[in-house]
This record gives sequence, C-alpha cells and structure tokens, in this order.
Amino acid sequence: MNRPSQRRPVQLGLRENLPQFVLLVAVNALVGGMVGQERTVLPLLAEREFGIAGYTAMLSFILVFGLTKAIVNYFAGTLADRFGRKPVLLAGWLFAIPVPLLLIWAPSWGWVVFANVLLGINQGLAWSVTVIMKIDLVGPARRGTAMGFNEAAGYGAVAAAAWATGVIAQTAGLRPAPFLLGLAFAALGIGLSAGFVRETAGHVAHEATNHVAPPQGHAADLTNRQVFALATWRDRSLTAASQAGLVNNLNEGMAWGLFPVFFAAGGLDLATVGLLAAIAPAVWGIGQLGTGALSDRVGRKWLIAGGQLTEAVGLLVIALGDTFPVWAAGSAMFGAGTAMAYPTLIAAVGDVAHPAWRGAAVGVYRLWRDVGFAVGALLAGVLADAYTIATAIMIVALITAASGLDVAIRMRETLRRT
Repeated sequence: MNRPSQRRPVQLGLRENLPQFVLLVAVNALVGGMVGQERTVLPLLAEREFGIAGYTAMLSFILVFGLTKAIVNYFAGTLADRFGRKPVLLAGWLFAIPVPLLLIWAPSWGWVVFANVLLGINQGLAWSVTVIMKIDLVGPARRGTAMGFNEAAGYGAVAAAAWATGVIAQTAGLRPAPFLLGLAFAALGIGLSAGFVRETAGHVAHEATNHVAPPQGHAADLTNRQVFALATWRDRSLTAASQAGLVNNLNEGMAWGLFPVFFAAGGLDLATVGLLAAIAPAVWGIGQLGTGALSDRVGRKWLIAGGQLTEAVGLLVIALGDTFPVWAAGSAMFGAGTAMAYPTLIAAVGDVAHPAWRGAAVGVYRLWRDVGFAVGALLAGVLADAYTIATAIMIVALITAASGLDVAIRMRETLRRT
C-alpha cells in the first residue's frame, strides 16, 4: 500500500478530519446522482421509446448494472488496499463520463445496457472507495455515524435526481434533458476528487498499529481468498451481513425497475411518478443520518433485523395499494426500513474486519450485496411477466422478511462496548 508522507500526526475521528469527511460526503452525493438520473426515466424510456414490453427484458439494464457493480466492488476493495484509495476513486469517475452521453444518443436498447455496464464500474469503484475512506478517517468509535452520512448523501442524491428528472421529463421529454444532470454530476465529481480529496492510507496504518481484535477476531495477515471465505460462509456475522445486503439490493433492484411502471399504470403523470420514485430513497437517505449514529449506541444486529422487517411491510403496502397516498405511505415505510439496515450492515462488516484487510472485506460484502440488483431484476421480471407486478412485489416482501429473521437468529452483535 502506498503511504504518503504526513506533515502532521495522523488522527482518527470525525471532528479531527471534518473537512475531508464533508468533501467525501459531497463526492458520494454526486456518485448517487449518477444512478438517480435513471431512476424515474429509464424504465419508462424502455417501454415508450424502445417498445420493450416484457418486464424481464426491460429490467436487463439493472441486471447488467448489478452484476458489473458487484464484481467491481470486490476488486475495488482489494485495489484500494494495494494502491491507495484516491487512484481508485479517480478511475471510477472516468467511467462515469460516457454514461449520460450514451443514454442521450442510444439508437437501440443495447446502448442503454452498455451504458449501465459503465455505470456499474463507476459505482463499484467510486462508491466503494468513498465508503472505505470515511471508515479510514473516523476510526472505530464513529463507524456507524460515518456510514450514515455516506449513505444519506448517496441515496439522498438518488432521490433528488429521481424527482428532478421526472419533473424535467414532464416538460422536456424523456431525452435528452433529464440526462444532462448526469453530465454535470460527472464533471463535478472528477474535479473535486482530483483537486481536493486526499489519500487516507496513512489513517489505515495508524489504526492498524493500535487495533485491538474483538473476541471473535481474526488475524491481520489474511489472504484475499481467506477474507472471501470469512465473508461468504465462515464467519456467521459477516455471512449474515452478506446475505442481508444481497436481499436489501434485491428489493431495491425490483423497486428501481418496476415501481415507475407500476405507478404509471395507475394513471399518474411523469412528475408524480418521479415524486413517488423519490420518496423511498429520500426517507432512506435522510433517515440514515440518525440510524447510523444510533447503531453506534444501541448496536447493529437489531437495527438490521428490524429494518428488513419494516421494508417487507412497506413493500406489501405498495403491492396492495392503488392510490397515491397509500403508495406514498408504503414507499416511506420501505425507505425507513432500508435506512435502519443499510448503513448498519457496512458498519457491522467494519467492526469485524481487521484494518489491514478491511477494504477487501467491504469489497466482498459489497460484491454479494450488489449481486442483489441482478437477482432482484431477474426475479422481479420473471414474476411480473408470469403473474403481475403486484405479485412480484409481494414475493420480494416475503424474501425480505425471511432475511431479517436470519439476521436475528445468526448474527452476533458486532459493536464492541468500551
């Protein structure tokens, strides 16, 4: 790992590293905006401009996005541990630049699918590294708080961009105007990252020298294969987190692809569809400001389990509803449950992982978590084609509830009390 020279002693903590922390929050908001530009518009674009009638084919862009992001997540953590955080972040932004241009000019659906391969690379590199860098800066005492701010910024931007593109599409059409936001996000992201973000490898080295392993802790000198095994089948807390993350993005992939079509079929205009599409990520984003910090006080396990059960109830409300108020209430509940679970899962992984291989552990977790996008898109598409969209949402709700019960049974509490 590259270790840049430090002009002053490295300190861990949110207050001690506040300027860089705030900058990374802003950068991650721009990363989230790159996804948000698609949230409302792209499923409707598939149906109205490209004439794609089958839900499985329509959701193909989410499937390739999820698979690409999952694979890149794994390598992002390893690359960040080996070469440093900032180079990986910059590489992620370079892949973002062509995405809105491809969406604007796409003459066929294959161009859109390819754009989402590039978007998956962008998200896998840039979002992963902003997560890791915030964990590096704040140290173990404020890990949940850091993840709350990180995910709040990212998904708050998803919500804002989803709402904004719906409003823009209502007046200016589905293309090109909504995707001009993506061009602005990419330009700002690469500028801030290149000019102002600083490497955090020195903070990792500082924490490693003072690290105290938890009671079920693991050695510092693990190979990438050993870390993969721990997070996939060997360590009960890490594996519970990996499966819960997968299910969290399974329901998110379903929501991304089917909710706009489901709401539009209810007779709502584009601006209202955009508002509904924004409610869940908005509640999710804002809620994480509190739930991340709360997990530093009350622990990780029950926030994760309770959050997934809350998500399941929200999905059932949406599936059974047929009016704007009911859909809005269900979306808010879905977002609230996700806010409880999402940042807490990453914090739990950070609790268990040694600083020396934390980047790799976060990468493995995010690999499995973002496989959920692909699984959710495929499962939701097949179910919606075979039955109805409402049936697909209800089945995903049941899967989410089962995941919450698994966390309640298998996961240890990972937060160490001092």
